[in-house]
Amino acid sequence: MAFSSPRSARPRQVLGALRPRRGGTPAPSPEPSPPTPIRPRSAIVAAAVYDDEGHRTASFTRLADTFRTLRSAPGGMAWIGLERPDERELAALAREFDLHPLAVEDAIQAHQRPKIERYGDTLFVVLHAARYLDSVEEVEFSELHVFIGPDFVVTVRHGDSPDLAAVRARLESTPQMLARGPEAVLYAIMDRIVDDYAPVVSGLDYDIDQIEGEVFSGDAQVSRRIYELSREVVDFQRAVRPLQNVCQSLAKGAEKYRVDDEMQAYLRDVADHLIEVAESVETFRVALRDILTVNATLVAQRQNEEMTHLTEVSIKQGDEVKKISGWAAILFAPTLVGAIYGMNFDAMPELHWAFGYPFALVLMLAVSIGLYGVFRWKKWM
Repeated sequence: MAFSSPRSARPRQVLGALRPRRGGTPAPSPEPSPPTPIRPRSAIVAAAVYDDEGHRTASFTRLADTFRTLRSAPGGMAWIGLERPDERELAALAREFDLHPLAVEDAIQAHQRPKIERYGDTLFVVLHAARYLDSVEEVEFSELHVFIGPDFVVTVRHGDSPDLAAVRARLESTPQMLARGPEAVLYAIMDRIVDDYAPVVSGLDYDIDQIEGEVFSGDAQVSRRIYELSREVVDFQRAVRPLQNVCQSLAKGAEKYRVDDEMQAYLRDVADHLIEVAESVETFRVALRDILTVNATLVAQRQNEEMTHLTEVSIKQGDEVKKISGWAAILFAPTLVGAIYGMNFDAMPELHWAFGYPFALVLMLAVSIGLYGVFRWKKWM
């Protein structure tokens, strides 16, 4: 979303954040506190104070310095970026900016659905960012919490995306946008998140094309990949759909609290891009459902073909067994006759008959030919 030409600064309203700006006589500086132990890690990624014209006046690495400078600069705005803060750091922010305990608890625990909630004069927005990892062909999701007040923006990031440093640099290059107040920061963050959805859509589209080829090539692992990709699409849809409700709520608030037309145009632009993403995600979901159905059909067809092949093999084996059994029976008949006449008992009939030997041979041959004929008639041979 490209920012337009500068406009004159106006008294800022944060879509209904009605608390008046800190102004008048600066509050006295607090009594110096005893030094605290150095923490091994600070959750502060960036903290800066901007004047009413959108220019950065100071940057800090400690929250106390940021608060002190903001109180001494009426009309200014603080933008504090945190990454996975602990309760102590968020408690300091909550005391300074009157953040609601429920919102603070959500920001610490994370695992929230995209949403927008109003706590007094502060907006609490939960956004889900996504990026496509080419190396593993997977989608990585991150959670971002944003507190918006009359003169402050606090971002709490749980993950590596979006690149808020780039968002900050982009806004600082156009001070006229920062002069519009915290709502401009919120719109810029949302715009970056939605823009980052485009590579995810392209990556998922490419993966689905690959899967379609694998389905018809008979890859045995394609069912698992379809399932995994379907889970990613569902997770992506869970990030996109609630964000549309956030945009609708912001649009209603913009109209209600008379946010200028240009800022509303930025919001509509973000919402339009989000609609395109949502339509693509729905298309992916339907396509994967159809691919899964086709894959199941192809798997069943291959199983049927395998069963048919096994049946044919079984039938052929049965035919071979019949042939073997038939020849075994044919060979058994002469063996039986020879065994009977080979017992050498004196009282056996035909034992001393002159034609006994030819008769035995003819009997063996006749029985064998008879059995062969029967087996041929039965189609065993």
